[in-house]
Amino acid sequence: MSPTLLQSGRSHAPKAGTLELARNVLMIEAQEITALANRLDANFDAAVLLILQCQGRIVVSGMGKSGHIGGKIAATLASTGTPAFFMHPAEASHGDLGMITTGDVVIALSNSGESDELLNILPTIKRLGAKIISITGATNSTLAKESDVHLSAEVSQEACPLGLSPTASTTAALALGDALAVCVLDCRDFSAEDFARSHPGGNIGRRLLLRVKDIMRTGNAVPSIKEGELLSVALTEMTKKGLGLTAIINAAKQPIGIFTDGDLRRTFAKGIYTNSAKIADVMHSNPNTIHVNQLAVEAIEMMEQKKINGLLVIDDAGKLVGAFNMHDILKAKVV
Repeated sequence: MSPTLLQSGRSHAPKAGTLELARNVLMIEAQEITALANRLDANFDAAVLLILQCQGRIVVSGMGKSGHIGGKIAATLASTGTPAFFMHPAEASHGDLGMITTGDVVIALSNSGESDELLNILPTIKRLGAKIISITGATNSTLAKESDVHLSAEVSQEACPLGLSPTASTTAALALGDALAVCVLDCRDFSAEDFARSHPGGNIGRRLLLRVKDIMRTGNAVPSIKEGELLSVALTEMTKKGLGLTAIINAAKQPIGIFTDGDLRRTFAKGIYTNSAKIADVMHSNPNTIHVNQLAVEAIEMMEQKKINGLLVIDDAGKLVGAFNMHDILKAKVV
């Protein structure tokens, strides 16, 4: 849409062939990535080795659309255990080159391989002793020739019908960056828990790092009664603690039974008199328990599998140390 149309507030409805064009864009980009995968050679191994041997950080740089792709590659590397950041090549010429040290590896992205802003800083990077990995669409470009390792992201066509807007070429560069990050991750035996440490504020981190001890209720907040008590005592404990259940413990403070709101309804349905019945007569023996150090996500899986809404928590000696229900899990944002 032209600037004139935008300024006048006019708009156009999608054309009849819009969906077909969208499918064609996706097919072209998929085909170019497939071709890229088939072209990978020893240079890719060399690039992975440079990153693994890097004593400093990975510095990713690129102009325009390549810069946006470079920012994502840097973020992916950083989140998967490889210290990395993005450096704008134009800003680098005005002081940001001070970010680069001898032990760094620079990943430079340019579809043409002739971006002036990148070429201007290459001599300084080389004098510093940093290694250079280039990702370009032109194998014979200046950037490709001046790099320690060159990775080709060449495409046969852009997905843009005008052949002008970087589309397939930026997708290819992004996919190549992802491949680098994943292969480095694999070589370093980077685990799901390692990944979670870089994402403590998100759902991934919560699911992989939170343990039962982080969400359970403890101390006086844990509903429990002794095995010889009356059912009426259990009801008082459940009402007081508001967890929808109570544990029944033996002299060693180990849970030998559980009584829940559901059990209470079933007890009423059977006509059992609550003031005289003993808890041992109506409780569920051998209750489901989980260890205090297990992951919260394991608790969720157990509760879903057993179709229960709460769990008792035990320590190494089998003693009751906590309890929680689904509300506690939701509050902790594990799900």
